[in-house]
Amino acid sequence: MAGVPKAKAILLIGDGLGDRPVADLGGKTPLEAANKPGMDRIAAEGEVGLMDPIAPGVRAGSDTSHLAILGYDPYRYYTGRGPFEAAGIGMDVKQGDISFRCNFSTVDDSMTVIDRRAGRIVEGTDQLAAGVDGMRIEDVRALFKESVAHRGALVLRGPGLGADVSDTDPHEEGAKVHKCEPTAAGDEAAAKTARIVNEFVKRSYEALNNHPVNVARREQGLNPANIILPRGAGLAPDLRNFDERYGLKSACVAETGLIKGVAKYVGMTIVDAPGATGGLDSDIMAMGRAIVEALESHNFILCNVKGGDVAGHDNQPAAKVALIERLDEMVRFLLDRAGSETYIVLTSDHSTPVAVMDHSGDPVPIAFWGPGVRTDACKSFGERPAATGGVGRIRGVDVMNMITNLMGVQEKFGA
Repeated sequence: MAGVPKAKAILLIGDGLGDRPVADLGGKTPLEAANKPGMDRIAAEGEVGLMDPIAPGVRAGSDTSHLAILGYDPYRYYTGRGPFEAAGIGMDVKQGDISFRCNFSTVDDSMTVIDRRAGRIVEGTDQLAAGVDGMRIEDVRALFKESVAHRGALVLRGPGLGADVSDTDPHEEGAKVHKCEPTAAGDEAAAKTARIVNEFVKRSYEALNNHPVNVARREQGLNPANIILPRGAGLAPDLRNFDERYGLKSACVAETGLIKGVAKYVGMTIVDAPGATGGLDSDIMAMGRAIVEALESHNFILCNVKGGDVAGHDNQPAAKVALIERLDEMVRFLLDRAGSETYIVLTSDHSTPVAVMDHSGDPVPIAFWGPGVRTDACKSFGERPAATGGVGRIRGVDVMNMITNLMGVQEKFGA
């Protein structure tokens, strides 16, 4: 390596910021419609382009896209979402454990999903989690912990388990809870895991349907969080330490367990920001202050701000614009406080168009700002303006090469 650099870098990822033209916004995307002088300054003073987090047209998950952007090819390293979610919320994931990402959801008596996110519940999930954590199913222990809002994680610990199983979450309202199945015939380990998961889901409904938290929610006219639906099964991945790989000292400021889990698996220091909820009410400026503080002892900061993705999933274009404008306040704060030798790389992990209400395979804008960056003619940070920028169109796995090149820590390829 060329040695530890004086330069520092902030990789700021607005989760799900990419979008498509919205009729209610006059045919603009939320990024194009928002008042965002900080982001536009980064575009005008930096070098801009489009990024396909995985590859053109591929609908990226937040886990696979973050792996790619951090330089870990997800086609090689991705083992499932569950281990990242579990590690990110502080669960002890051991080799051989099968981990799942989970939702607290609302179902009726026929096991039809009424609300996949239980009204985006924000209170009482610790009490609900306590009602299911530690249950024994056959010779397996089911460990469960709540995460942010409606999210949680399940870790199955016991002999003879396999991760190749399907989701129980149907991923849409109005559908019945899916039965967990092994994804390959004859896989006895996966068949055992599927059997355990189905029993866990059944028992979660029995434990939670009339739980005092849900009795109170029904009295308030709120959807009960009366079942837990696991998905994204996976084994713990084997990932090379990020700092060793790039010659950096890194930290992560994020709201959700998933992103913290990705960062934790690659060896980043996790920095918590008070009030960072992962929702539209998140204290984004607290995250900005945490970034600046972390820069005093680290030279690379990964930050993910979740709210844009939430607004996209909920088909709220105005809320997405408002979130972008709040994020821009943080961007301006970083421009003022980060220092003259700090690079800011601004992008998103995927598009979540409000009309689609889910992730899409559309590319996202990316901008590199800092000392020595070759500026281009792009003056605004948005999907269509970015297509004119000097970066061109890149993939997520290119990003760390570009950052480490700017920072001066990259080894030369060849003589």
